[in-house]
Amino acid sequence: MDASSAYQDSLPVSSDALLERLDGWGLSYTRHDHVPLRTVAESKTVEDAFVIDGENGFRLKNLYLRDKKKRNYLVTLQQDREIDLKALGAKLGVGNLSFGSADRLMQHLGIRPGAVSPLAMVTGVDMGVRFFMDRAALGADRVYMHPLVNDRTLGLPVAALDTLFEKLGVTVEWLDLD
Repeated sequence: MDASSAYQDSLPVSSDALLERLDGWGLSYTRHDHVPLRTVAESKTVEDAFVIDGENGFRLKNLYLRDKKKRNYLVTLQQDREIDLKALGAKLGVGNLSFGSADRLMQHLGIRPGAVSPLAMVTGVDMGVRFFMDRAALGADRVYMHPLVNDRTLGLPVAALDTLFEKLGVTVEWLDLD
């Protein structure tokens, strides 16, 4: 199965159910439906359609990682940031990092490859996944992320991030990478 909304009902939390939660919490967001996007390069082909005049948008690169002790991490960075996993592991204070498998991604974050997003912490928080986010996001007007599927993108005002993470029960560990 792919990571599009056509298969969202096979996820622990569907994209539609997540959007209902966001609406219930009164969180403001913009929603963009598009072709399935699996990579940052593919995302760049459609992201201009999301731009609000004069907006400083933060677009993401999300990494689902594991260390040798089988601890799980979701690391969200600015999409063009180059990353060295060894250096990142040292920065996070953990051992050697590697990418988690598709099966583990579903088990720990409730999503498929291509739809990795901070919103996957809706499942990850209960699975003990540690969440790290690039502090540079705080300087943006809006953060763009997939709502558990890769054919939708939400733009959330940065001011809504704290509320979102609080409602999900997520502790964000902010990364200073500059």
